[in-house]
Amino acid sequence: MPLDRGIVGWATGPVPVSWDSSRAMIYALGVGAGSVPGLDELAFVTENTAGLPQQVLPTFPVLLGQGTARIPYGDIDRTRLVHAQQSVESLGEIAPDGSGLVSTRVTGVYDKSSGALITTEVMLTSDDGTPLARMAGGSFIRGEGGFGGDRGPASSWAVPGRPPDLVIEQPTLPWQALLYRLSGDRNPLHSDPKFAAAGGFSRPILHGMCTYGIAGRALLHGVAGGEPGRLTTMSARFSAPVRPGDTLVTSIWREPDEVRFMTRTGDGTAVLSQGRAIIDQAGLQ
Repeated sequence: MPLDRGIVGWATGPVPVSWDSSRAMIYALGVGAGSVPGLDELAFVTENTAGLPQQVLPTFPVLLGQGTARIPYGDIDRTRLVHAQQSVESLGEIAPDGSGLVSTRVTGVYDKSSGALITTEVMLTSDDGTPLARMAGGSFIRGEGGFGGDRGPASSWAVPGRPPDLVIEQPTLPWQALLYRLSGDRNPLHSDPKFAAAGGFSRPILHGMCTYGIAGRALLHGVAGGEPGRLTTMSARFSAPVRPGDTLVTSIWREPDEVRFMTRTGDGTAVLSQGRAIIDQAGLQ
């Protein structure tokens, strides 16, 4: 059978999860931490630097929510499933070593004509139930649209009518996807040329969540003073694939109540769109 459109409300959890300093460091390296000369990111990629306690990148919680639930989409072609959108909201401090509980819920199935968008909410709590992070995600399944369903809520996001306040360039490595997959996302779309070809790609593409994490670092250092606790919310849509080795260019606009951003490749292709972030301004100059 095709996509099961009756999965709205399906839920699972709480599922135990745990992580350690090595996993936090591997994630940080996977999204490019330590790769920019002159930018001090030792706190994210080492645990024994004198006078510098290890810290966790603000996008790290999205990794802890992945793989804890296998959503029963139905009899779909998984080579046609891609990550479509993601947000993370920090609700509590996450230490480099820890454990907690993850709960997942399907919140919507929307008809986008060329495919179907399935939205989810993932909650990460400590073992005693204290909220740590809320993640909202979306998966797009090409070819499963056109069933006459609701298209979903419209976005009010728009590019501000002025040049960006900040533009940050971040190169990726030809083997970036092979490094990022060590964080736990072993989808062969990002490593197996034959699987990627079956999905319509000329070669393996970079994980969308890797692109998301790289853009998160741009926001962290560009508008949050390099302090992870100040990047409290980040959301974006994945609008085009990134090839490992591409340079990512993130344009950032400071608005009165939020930061808006968009990430493009060097040739101008938008790969993260409708980006929003909330920055805790306390202590920022």
